[in-house]
Amino acid sequence: MTAPSDQILSELRHLLSKMSDGGCVGPSVYDTARALHFSCVVGGNHEARDWLIAQQQPDGGWGSSDFPLFRHAPTWAAFLALQRASSFPGAADAVQAAEQFLRHQPDPYEHAVPEDAPIGAELILPQLLGEATRSKGLNLPRHQALVRLRQSRLAKVHTLAALPSGHPLLHSWEAWGSSPAMASPDEHGSIGISPAATAAWRAQASAQASSPELLRRADAYLHAASLATASGLDNILPNVWPIDIFEPCWSLFSLYLGGLLAHPALAQAVHRIVAQLEACMSKNGLGPASHFAADADDTAVALCVLNLVGRVPGVHALRQFKIGEVFVTFPGERNASVSTNIHALHALRLAGQTAAGTSAFVDANRNPQGVWDNEKWHASWLYPTSHAVAALAQGAPTWRDERVLVALLKAQRSDGGWGAGSGSTLEETAYALFAMRVLDERETPAARARAGQAVARALEWMLAHYVANTSPHTALWIGKELYCPTRVVRVAELVGLWLALSWGSKPEHRNED
Repeated sequence: MTAPSDQILSELRHLLSKMSDGGCVGPSVYDTARALHFSCVVGGNHEARDWLIAQQQPDGGWGSSDFPLFRHAPTWAAFLALQRASSFPGAADAVQAAEQFLRHQPDPYEHAVPEDAPIGAELILPQLLGEATRSKGLNLPRHQALVRLRQSRLAKVHTLAALPSGHPLLHSWEAWGSSPAMASPDEHGSIGISPAATAAWRAQASAQASSPELLRRADAYLHAASLATASGLDNILPNVWPIDIFEPCWSLFSLYLGGLLAHPALAQAVHRIVAQLEACMSKNGLGPASHFAADADDTAVALCVLNLVGRVPGVHALRQFKIGEVFVTFPGERNASVSTNIHALHALRLAGQTAAGTSAFVDANRNPQGVWDNEKWHASWLYPTSHAVAALAQGAPTWRDERVLVALLKAQRSDGGWGAGSGSTLEETAYALFAMRVLDERETPAARARAGQAVARALEWMLAHYVANTSPHTALWIGKELYCPTRVVRVAELVGLWLALSWGSKPEHRNED
């Protein structure tokens, strides 16, 4: 089976042309379960309950066993939702199995909060635990480090009046919101671009006979968010939506990492997205969606993309997120993100700034093997590593790091792919190739020969698993649980495959950096 480059370019062009509908995000157990629990999904619930039960793993939990840290929120949420529907076929057995999982699963939040804990864990998990205790009398001393942190966070939240639309705290409103008057649906109809938060808000607003127009907007949002999963099922919701800024930003950045950003076959689609990003960029930067608060990560990647296509956007919008030499993703962030600082470093270097302090922070966050695995927005070390290599090499013609190449070659699986979990994935294999593309141009002939052999093995594996015009399903991105931003991942997969197919050809449109 072959995957001609023209076919890949055609699919990429099609994906880029669709990036004006709010984005595509795979189904979420957590958000679907929360909406079921709040009983405010639009239409019937049978398909959603069937789907939820079907996602349960043999051990009784939900979520991938490869990444146990991210299984608690979806499992608690599904447990509570199905407990309220115990008469539904299969629900009682699912609840019993889930309770056993929750009782015996090791608790990573017993003494401390991991650096890569999912979004809002300090608010969400204690809230779910409390609901389970009240509704079923479960006496599980779980998540004690989060319980203490939640109390501190709520003390700050309760000093606030109504939050402005798009405030980051609204994304986890379902875990702390006590009055619908504290929030109002944004232009999309969402509360904090979160289906779970919107479902919780709608349930409270309906109980208090709030404005019918606001309720209709929330219903319309939940319906649109369900369609964005492309599941074909009613009331299956994504973990976040819309992502109308994040999706095109990261997609164009992947084109750059694979050497396709300037390819003439993609020029029209790229130009349209660049114009969209320019129009949305403000003095405060950009967030993941057009009606959500700006953050350093989306702002930095957008600035990178604009600079790479010849615009000169400046970096003033990024500076507001800098505290000392480190960039916070958003004000009040619990711990600084490694990848956010990687992207900030890249944006600064593209703007001609050395950013020595940020560079030092990025370099200091490697593991002993020389790669980056302490990441809070993605479960795979291959994602931040590929982006870090590109950032550190930007504007530094003599930069090279043999440790990264050695680590990549050592981590390649026997099947030819890469993966942080139990198997290889196309997405992670693409990230490995993105890093090796930068390293290959700076290595010795012997090292380049080893890299070429690794790429040949990767290509064989990728071709065997490539199916045209399909959507990825493996969830590796960190939200309230692991999720899959479908088009973002598919673009990365296709660019990685194109790079492997063209390895060594060095066409002119690859010389973008």
